Amino acid sequence: MEPEEFDSDVLRQFVLAFKKGKLKPIVKSQPVPKNNKGPVKVVVGKTFDTIVMDPKNDVLIEFYAPWCGHCKKLEPVYTELGKKYKNEKNLVIAKMDATANDVTNDHYKVEGFPTIYFAPRDKKNNPIKFEGGDRDLEHLSKFIEEHATKLSRTKEEL
Repeated sequence: MEPEEFDSDVLRQFVLAFKKGKLKPIVKSQPVPKNNKGPVKVVVGKTFDTIVMDPKNDVLIEFYAPWCGHCKKLEPVYTELGKKYKNEKNLVIAKMDATANDVTNDHYKVEGFPTIYFAPRDKKNNPIKFEGGDRDLEHLSKFIEEHATKLSRTKEEL
């Protein structure tokens, strides 16, 4: 609720609209990027559902903070990862500034930075958290290969 003036009538109208399901949630969001053609897609609060929750694509999403040292160190590796998989039409490598955007799905808990999830196209409400491995190209690629539902290229021999 963001009223310009607050009194009992405004509150009453708000509660009635809420009970009828006529309110839209206020989602903290940066502006939607005009150009999102890079190897790593930028997700904002307003595009979380259309990009991350898209049932046609697997999505690897990094939630980061601009001031986070670990995130800054990961940035070039994550860009390289995006380039490696840029020709995969059913896989999206994405990132979201979790300090400036609301994560609109409760299954994606961000308790530290960076937090990385793999959202399989057929299990969007059961994302797989990247944990325990080094955040390098090799381990992130292996994580993708292990969980991807449909990769067009053949898996590399280990």
